[in-house]
Amino acid sequence: MRTVPIERRPNKVAAAEFASPPGKDRSFSAFLKSLPDVLVARDFLRVVDAVASAKNNGRAVVVMLGGHIVKTGLAPLLIDLMTRGAITHLAMNGSAAIHDYEIARFGATSEDVARGLVDGTFGMAEETGRGMNEAFIAGMKNDWGMGEALSRALETLPLSNADLSVMLSAHRLGIPCTVHAALGAEIIHQHPAASGAAIGDTSHRDFRRLAASLPALHDGGVVLNLGSAVIMPEVFLKALTIARNLNNGRPTGFTTCDLDMQRHYRPRVNVVQRPTQGTGKGYEITGHHEIMVPLLVWGVVEALER
Repeated sequence: MRTVPIERRPNKVAAAEFASPPGKDRSFSAFLKSLPDVLVARDFLRVVDAVASAKNNGRAVVVMLGGHIVKTGLAPLLIDLMTRGAITHLAMNGSAAIHDYEIARFGATSEDVARGLVDGTFGMAEETGRGMNEAFIAGMKNDWGMGEALSRALETLPLSNADLSVMLSAHRLGIPCTVHAALGAEIIHQHPAASGAAIGDTSHRDFRRLAASLPALHDGGVVLNLGSAVIMPEVFLKALTIARNLNNGRPTGFTTCDLDMQRHYRPRVNVVQRPTQGTGKGYEITGHHEIMVPLLVWGVVEALER
């Protein structure tokens, strides 16, 4: 048996990296500084700094949403980041758009699926289905994307909570907001007013608009995938290859982060690993959205003000 002096052994953790207990300073800045400099706590702080750095250096920050992000009440946080200029493109799946539309217009969302499925009333809300599908038809006629069409429709309606709509806020701030539909996967596709042509036309236009936003990621941008396990990772990968096809292999050198409650194959491969291979950095942060997204946003705001 051979032994070695401990000073020659590489170590993964040092005492200087340990967490700190609460002191006299109870500010959020102090909380962030108290985190242990290990594993995901370290990754979290690096993502925070990457977003702040991208904003300060004029690089893109693309935020992709799943429906759970909206229906867990996180819209005000995203709207705050948009107001601060820390989000340059907002992309979402159809579920997120539906929840956002219903919150803005009616002040409530997220029905009891099991109960409605018994008698076939699940997803059959008249006002949601008709209002959104008519917006898509208008969008097809006017060459609008799906996000733009929904935002323009909301502008004309009496709204319960206009200030809580991420789509409407992005529209008013001049930030691209794109919606990426999956035909047959969303409740509004069940409605008699649904037009497959309008859904396809407006969502495909938004796909092109997302691809057009990605070159600005080059050398320091950030992509955050918040709670979309399938649609947004798949859409992002295809939009990225279009951007690189048209821009001599760029963008490269950007940061990605997938934040979700559990790990999935597509976000890991299509957001974290493949897009950053050899040129950037990808992170996975696992946790409940209603806790982790506020921590992330508060951290970014703290970094921007610092």
